[in-house]
Amino acid sequence: MRQQLITDAVLVRNYMDGDESALSILIHRHKQRIYSFIYSKVFDRDITEDIFQDAFIKVIKNLKLGKYNEEGKFLPWVMRISHNLVIDHFRKNNRMPKFDNSGEFSIFSVLGDNALNAEKQLIKDQVECDLRRIIEELPEDQKEVLVMRMYKDMSFKEISERTGVSINTALGRMRYALINLRKVIDKNNIILTN
Repeated sequence: MRQQLITDAVLVRNYMDGDESALSILIHRHKQRIYSFIYSKVFDRDITEDIFQDAFIKVIKNLKLGKYNEEGKFLPWVMRISHNLVIDHFRKNNRMPKFDNSGEFSIFSVLGDNALNAEKQLIKDQVECDLRRIIEELPEDQKEVLVMRMYKDMSFKEISERTGVSINTALGRMRYALINLRKVIDKNNIILTN
């Protein structure tokens, strides 16, 4: 049987059953897309290679620990891991101030570093995009209250009047919305900090 005919799901199962070559096929099959995705964020081949390797180390650990639930979504799962590692990379590097090493330290060399600001903006945009996507998965009543409170800065009294429910009901919906968001974030190992 040719490699292309074997689905990702079968290869994952084979790998989890001890067939090491199945992982090689998966890596070979998806390397270009994952590598290109990482490179499009970091624009550095060495860093891309490091993150790519780290992603597959995480994949291997999760598979060996049985933390992967097969839903036919191997590639999106690896892309999510890669995405989180890219954010981790930027976050780690942002802790270290960047400045030109001309001998004298100047706070203005740090404040004026556009690359640093571009990285922060990339992370901020990605966090906002991830959060909007997760919010869309909430039940309609919870989503409505959360959007009114967080994005429209409405009080629970205003939300109560707008939706026609009691303040306690609005508070309850908000509470459940936050609980459900936290579950999705934890389940998918999503990092929502910038």
